[in-house]
Amino acid sequence: MNRAALTKFARFAGVGGTGFIVDTGLTLLLIHRGIDPYTSRIFAIIFAMITTWRLNRALTFGASRTSQTSEGARYFIVAILAAILSYAIYASLLITFTGFPPALAIVIAVGTTTLVSFFGYSRFAFKTAV
Repeated sequence: MNRAALTKFARFAGVGGTGFIVDTGLTLLLIHRGIDPYTSRIFAIIFAMITTWRLNRALTFGASRTSQTSEGARYFIVAILAAILSYAIYASLLITFTGFPPALAIVIAVGTTTLVSFFGYSRFAFKTAV
């Protein structure tokens, strides 16, 4: 990876860290409020997706050369595919290991899907060619 790519990935990781805080914090808050951990995570993922799209657009990749609507649609295609993978890992851990901490399951799931997301966003969602 060249220096520019490493810088972009570092920014992506920072934005991802913010998304992780939103995801985990909202998941745990909703669980604390009595919502089951599976439903809680769905709401948290959606909110984190919106947060990271706006931050990645502003701080990591810049705006694509297409409309925000088109960019947003591409972003959410990648985000939904990554979220399905992340959610499957999260749910599998909670189902397989009784009493597995939801926050740790999120760490493992998000860590696993980070590179998939980065390449999907950088090569598809924020494409620079029209």
